[in-house]
Amino acid sequence: MANFRKFTTSSGKIVLGGKSAENNEKLIKQVNPEETVLHTKAPGSPFANLKGKATKKDIKEAAVFCARYSQDWRDNKKDMIVHYFKGKDIYKNKLMPTGTFGVRKFKEITVKKEDIEKFQGEQK
Repeated sequence: MANFRKFTTSSGKIVLGGKSAENNEKLIKQVNPEETVLHTKAPGSPFANLKGKATKKDIKEAAVFCARYSQDWRDNKKDMIVHYFKGKDIYKNKLMPTGTFGVRKFKEITVKKEDIEKFQGEQK
């Protein structure tokens, strides 16, 4: 398995995060159709793969993880919108650059700045 960022939710679910465009390609290739995948609304985010059946709390925690490692967070340090969707809703065509994917349908979650800062502090 490729070298992904790894996080465990409070319920014990594993979340894998990409580290680069190439790493995101490898991450998406191993996603199962019913697993939850997350990406910030703004470009420059890792894809995050929440393994197994996810609860709303798992999705919120994975969204904080996804937001924490995004370019938007590094640049702006503000509340962020994260999209989440199922693996089966991801597609790629040959014109898309490395690390870029399309999504057929998604939901949104707003991640608060305070939650990202708290997560950052816990990861040190």
